[in-house]
Amino acid sequence: MKRRYFLMMAALGALTLTGCPSTNTPASGGDKPVDTPKSDIKIGFVVKDATEPWFQTEWKFAEEAAKKYGFTLIKLEAKDAEGVDSQINNIATQGAQGLIICTPDTKLGATIVAKCKEKNLKLLTVDDRLLGPDGKPLTEVAYLGISASEIGKGVGTALADEAKKRGWNLAEVGAAVLTVDEIESCKQRTDGASESLKAAGLPAQNFFLSAWKKPQQMETAVNAANIILTQHPEIKKWVAYSSNDDGVLGFVRATEQKSITPENVIGIGINGTSGKDDLKKAKTGFHASVLLSARTHGFSTAEAMYNWIKDGKEPAKETYTKGTLIDRSNFVAKLKEEGIE
Repeated sequence: MKRRYFLMMAALGALTLTGCPSTNTPASGGDKPVDTPKSDIKIGFVVKDATEPWFQTEWKFAEEAAKKYGFTLIKLEAKDAEGVDSQINNIATQGAQGLIICTPDTKLGATIVAKCKEKNLKLLTVDDRLLGPDGKPLTEVAYLGISASEIGKGVGTALADEAKKRGWNLAEVGAAVLTVDEIESCKQRTDGASESLKAAGLPAQNFFLSAWKKPQQMETAVNAANIILTQHPEIKKWVAYSSNDDGVLGFVRATEQKSITPENVIGIGINGTSGKDDLKKAKTGFHASVLLSARTHGFSTAEAMYNWIKDGKEPAKETYTKGTLIDRSNFVAKLKEEGIE
């Protein structure tokens, strides 16, 4: 029954979003401030993988906002469509007025919007943007994410610079790309890196892509990497990138299993939280990462939702953050600046 109900809600959401709503109709939950003591404000923060360091850090900073402003933060995980449906019901039952979510499936956008309207929940999305029935971003829903394409370009430039620093001939270098193309922001990251590497002179035929089916799961990243390494034993030097640290770490672990030395691998990740343990080691194929601001993604989203509920101050529809390149020379200081370590 729950699954049938969720499908019905998806259809309702699609009809709602493909129509012509009034320009003064809010995306979800209404814009008017509520006459509620701040201690009674409750905000749900749902992530797709509670074991992932990035999401744990987001929650940490969201909790700081809750402590500062005196509201209750409800932290929950939803790994699939049924989990999203269940957790939205959960926070509504607990009396929450708002939902912050990084959805496990961006195609659930219409369903999530419809469900939040039904439960009178204000909606703010973080990290991965919701998509409508036509596959396009739901621009009417407030979103905080990263400048994915620009960050990806920065990764590609850093990979090319390090390869040249090592004296590598780019014509002999293979680019291992673990892709997550079904998520818009992930595709923008890897596409951006590829663009910069091509501009630097890496031949188009030297790019080898492997789909990473379950992001945030290291073993699936290793499997995706092994496909590339098995198919191209002729490549002796590698640059590697993906949508986040875990994808690159999966490639690095795969090279270690095949006895490819760290000197012949340059991996640069994105987010900076999962890769920090490798940066503590004297030498691995994990060379660097782009540190994203988990503080902004956690604290600022929770703060924005609180202000929306309390004062009717609706968040900006689009907010983008940038990153900082970290490696073994500066990661300790940069993580400390972000309040991570």
